[in-house]
Amino acid sequence: MANKLFSTAFFQERVPLFISPLLLLGGWAWVCQAGIFPEQILVSPLRVYEAAAELWNSGDLQMHLQHSLSRLAFGFCAGSLLGLVFGVLMGLFKPVAQYCSPLFNAIRQVPTIAFIPMLILIFGVEETFKIVVVAKAAFFPVSLAAYDAVKGIPRSYFEVARVYQLPARYLITRIILPATVPPVLTGLRLSLGRSWMVLVAAELLAADSGIGQMMELGRQMFRIDIVMVGVFITGLVGFVLDRGFRTLEGHLVKWKYR
Repeated sequence: MANKLFSTAFFQERVPLFISPLLLLGGWAWVCQAGIFPEQILVSPLRVYEAAAELWNSGDLQMHLQHSLSRLAFGFCAGSLLGLVFGVLMGLFKPVAQYCSPLFNAIRQVPTIAFIPMLILIFGVEETFKIVVVAKAAFFPVSLAAYDAVKGIPRSYFEVARVYQLPARYLITRIILPATVPPVLTGLRLSLGRSWMVLVAAELLAADSGIGQMMELGRQMFRIDIVMVGVFITGLVGFVLDRGFRTLEGHLVKWKYR
């Protein structure tokens, strides 16, 4: 009985996830079958599947995806770490916030894409350029989340720590870290999705490999099916990253309240 209830609950929870993709796929196939748009603009799902199989069998898809994910990993880790440290420093030390906050808030309003021409002039189109772009996209959301989290910690906590002369490591591990885990994790999740989107856009503009460059090569060869494969892979990777981070976030927040 319990297994039956579990199966029913699992079925009811998972099935709605596939309804909208199936409806989109069906509508897409119908539009292609009806010939509303020419094949130079919109290809059928079957053509996209065949292009994906072609890219997979040749190894090009794995190569482009590996390069994109490697850049994402390096840039996201660097930008998030720097953002976390900077946000905590702004939250803990008022002079840091006073001197750095105006410039910080001004730069974070500028889209990362707007920095791409300048970054290309400085770093060229090699790997450093892509990693810096991703790091910039990750830095600001994490910094802001860490800053707001530290500012939200009651001042009485720090006063008690000062009275008992707690060492810095206890201040970080017993007060700052537990109080800032949920908002910082949310900032990390948001910055991860933003970093992935910015990376694909940067690869579209200037790269010799990666999912974005694969889409650009498809455009140059008038292979809209390859472009659609890139769009699908971009969305799928973004979805998996977000879902995976949500799961990790849930486990870590549970650990915080144990």
